[in-house]
Amino acid sequence: MGSAQALSRKLDPKTASGPALKAFFRLADRWDLDAEEQMKLLGVSARSTFFNWKKEEDGNLSLDTLERISYLLGIFKALHILLPNEDAADAWVKKPNTAPIFGGKSALDRMLSGRVSDLYVVRQYLDAQRGGWA
Repeated sequence: MGSAQALSRKLDPKTASGPALKAFFRLADRWDLDAEEQMKLLGVSARSTFFNWKKEEDGNLSLDTLERISYLLGIFKALHILLPNEDAADAWVKKPNTAPIFGGKSALDRMLSGRVSDLYVVRQYLDAQRGGWA
C-alpha cells in the first residue's frame, strides 16, 4: 500500500489541514525557509494558494501535501532527537553533507527537488541514523 493510501485511512484532510499547516509554518520559521522553498516543499505552485494558506493557517490540503508535511515533521523530530541542541538541529538541513545520498549538498537541496520521494529518502536516512526503521 502506498504512503498516500495509508495516510488517507488515518486522517481526514478537512480536520488535519489546519494543524498541519500551523506545524509546517513553525518548522519553516525554524529552518529559515523563504517562500519559494516553502512552496516547493509543500508541492504547491500557485502563489495565491500558498499565501492564503500562510495567512489563514488553514486550507483544504491534498493528501500529497499532507504526506509532504508528515515527512517534514518526521525529519524535524528526528533531527531534534539526533541533535539535542535546537540550533544545531535546525541548521542541519542547510549544511553540506558528505553522506552518499546527499553528494556533498545539503538535505534541503535534496528535498527541494520537488519530489515527495526525496522527502521520504531524507526521513528514512535520519530514522536509520537514530536506529529506527530504514
